[in-house]
Amino acid sequence: MTSSKTTLRLTPLAESLPAAVPFVGPETQERARGAQFDARLGANESGFGPSPKAIAAMADAARDAWMYGDPESYDLRVALADDLGVDADQIMVGEGIDGLLGTLVRLFVGQGDPVVTSAGAYPTFNYHVAGFGGALHTVPYRDDHEDPEALLAKAAEVGAKLIYLANPDNPMGSWYDAARMEAVVAAVPSGSLLVLDEAYIDLAPDGTAPQIDPETPGVIRMRTFSKGYGLAGARVGYAIGPRALITAFHKVRNHFGMSRVSQAGALAALRDPDWLEHVRAQVAISRAEIARIGAAHGLRALPSAANFVTLDCGRDGDFARALVAALSAEGIFVRMPLKAPQDRCIRVSCGQKAEMMAFEQALPRALARCTEI
Repeated sequence: MTSSKTTLRLTPLAESLPAAVPFVGPETQERARGAQFDARLGANESGFGPSPKAIAAMADAARDAWMYGDPESYDLRVALADDLGVDADQIMVGEGIDGLLGTLVRLFVGQGDPVVTSAGAYPTFNYHVAGFGGALHTVPYRDDHEDPEALLAKAAEVGAKLIYLANPDNPMGSWYDAARMEAVVAAVPSGSLLVLDEAYIDLAPDGTAPQIDPETPGVIRMRTFSKGYGLAGARVGYAIGPRALITAFHKVRNHFGMSRVSQAGALAALRDPDWLEHVRAQVAISRAEIARIGAAHGLRALPSAANFVTLDCGRDGDFARALVAALSAEGIFVRMPLKAPQDRCIRVSCGQKAEMMAFEQALPRALARCTEI
């Protein structure tokens, strides 16, 4: 007699993993609290929205959504190549940086393979490494910056296949200039690949983006349309790297992962640099406003090259977690770094004036809820 109980024949690795993704989305939190947030300031989306030209292009493309998207993302890759001064076969388009990281890890990481990152850096990268059985080795931040020299030293020590480094950094907003990053690329140990996450590069100060020949061995750069271009929900990212490495993506990539609507929106956004400059200006204003609001209540803003500001609460992680929860109860969605000592901070995304006003009104009430911590 066959048992009615179904046995899932998962791999041993899958069996060992928790059934949890790195982030709890604001929608999940809204369902739990029974109300929408007044200000969505936790996911570093662009509250300033996409280019109107991108919106129009996506609306037009929606009529053809019955067709699969171009599996080569040809028009977008050619436009990106022209914009960056590289060849189209040195670019891979994918479902955001997150999707590209998953594909890259699948290409490089097997059971027990060493991978190096910073303790408290982007957790989705760690999620992918764990999902393919890699062995994560971490180094601490130094003065609220990722420590490139420590990452390289650890990579040499353990023979890391991948080294993850974000510039600008998430969750701290700190950054290094182009010269420093070019020196880091030149020092990558033989046999290691530096994964340089440049998600926020469109919003960073001039002189932050390094000049790197895409054929340089030992480095792949990841960028996105989610931040400066305001297309987080469209899921469009791209990688820049040597032809041989980009070609390897074709071995395992999701070839129909990019919808026609997303490709059309990203292409139109890329062709509207004036909107990006508008967003950059609005982000600068919002960063200053978050810093002002924080300072008025004893929270110190750390310098930021991204579309968020990390506010130092001057206490410990328990206090910051209580403040995040209290802000949520007041209708404000924010997040915080996950590892000490960076978890003394909260992270507040830039937003429009109404969201800044809501944050300013809620912060003193939230702090009052934390008086016993």
